[in-house]
Amino acid sequence: MAANSQFSVAVHVLAMLANAGEGNVKSEYIAASVNTNAVVIRRLLGQLGQAGLVASQTGALGGTRLAKPASEISLCEIYQAVSCGEVFALHHNPPSQDCPVGRGIESVLCNLQKEIERSVGEKLGQYTLASVMSMVHQGVNEQ
Repeated sequence: MAANSQFSVAVHVLAMLANAGEGNVKSEYIAASVNTNAVVIRRLLGQLGQAGLVASQTGALGGTRLAKPASEISLCEIYQAVSCGEVFALHHNPPSQDCPVGRGIESVLCNLQKEIERSVGEKLGQYTLASVMSMVHQGVNEQ
């Protein structure tokens, strides 16, 4: 089962934009650093733009830059901008109500899902893009 990497790629992309300062950065340049296709980066930048985290400009001098200072962008905002659903998916089909486990499992998992999402949001809210940049520049690998 593969984990979704959109959040980590989004942080990488925004860190590159933060590193560029006020200058516009081309999606091809970002894609080379992320080691992916520029189309993937442009799609992600679209999501980040809708969340108000980046601003893009077309044309020869175009590219993308941060829409606000890195110190004002929390990792929680980034996570919410690219999140493609809950931490884990619930049953696709309703479990059997004739089964003693099936009757109660969905509400238990739903509550657990909400608790985990809240915890993830709180933890990510403790960090900003600027703090990530500081760790990158210091060469710190926190786990």
